Amino acid sequence: MVDTQPQRSVLREYLEALLVATVFLGFSNTFVVKTFYIPSQSMENTLLVGDHLFVNRFLFGPTTHSLADGALPSRGVRRGDIVIFRSVKDPQIDMVKRCVALAGDVVEVRNKRLFVNRTEIADESFAIHRDARIYPNQPALREGAQRDNFGPYTVPEEHYFCMGDNRDFSYDSRFWGPVPAANVKGRPVMIYWSFGGGTSDGVWRGWGNRLAQFGRTAMGFFTKTRWSRTFLLIR
Repeated sequence: MVDTQPQRSVLREYLEALLVATVFLGFSNTFVVKTFYIPSQSMENTLLVGDHLFVNRFLFGPTTHSLADGALPSRGVRRGDIVIFRSVKDPQIDMVKRCVALAGDVVEVRNKRLFVNRTEIADESFAIHRDARIYPNQPALREGAQRDNFGPYTVPEEHYFCMGDNRDFSYDSRFWGPVPAANVKGRPVMIYWSFGGGTSDGVWRGWGNRLAQFGRTAMGFFTKTRWSRTFLLIR
């Protein structure tokens, strides 16, 4: 018996496959694994400008609560976790910092040393200081007034206190306050690509600028990619 149904064209099959892939990638980027890149030096040397990350959106954050309880492995944010979250100042911007204190914790910085619940956090091998100056916590000092001496401050319920690993050059909870738990989007788990040839700061400057940046990236892909950081797990 001859099939009288018109055979689907190859083009249509490709379009259908592309549509399915697009839907799957859109779903996974929203609910499963999100990508993120580092535009600033605030998390050096743990994360470098130009690091591109995979972010686990299942582990914790608002998306976890939209799924059935117990359906997927999840936990709350812990001290020491690196987290991706919506900016407290501008929710349109995503930020990355390290959670150093949880709700109810008392945070204090004394001459660059971090204390949580009045105990100094001695094991901070990831934290670096590149400025020998120590600023007192005085409102009259606009620059760095709360950078080196801060608190004591009690973290409110449903919030986290987050700081950059590059402590002297990080704009974080010392300046704009704690991160609401609802702002947390996930935890970065792996660097899939690290490019040392310049990275967008996220500000839209038109198609001309975007195309020029794409060209520079393409030209420097092999020579400026930090190959040793490829597939590096994030701690």
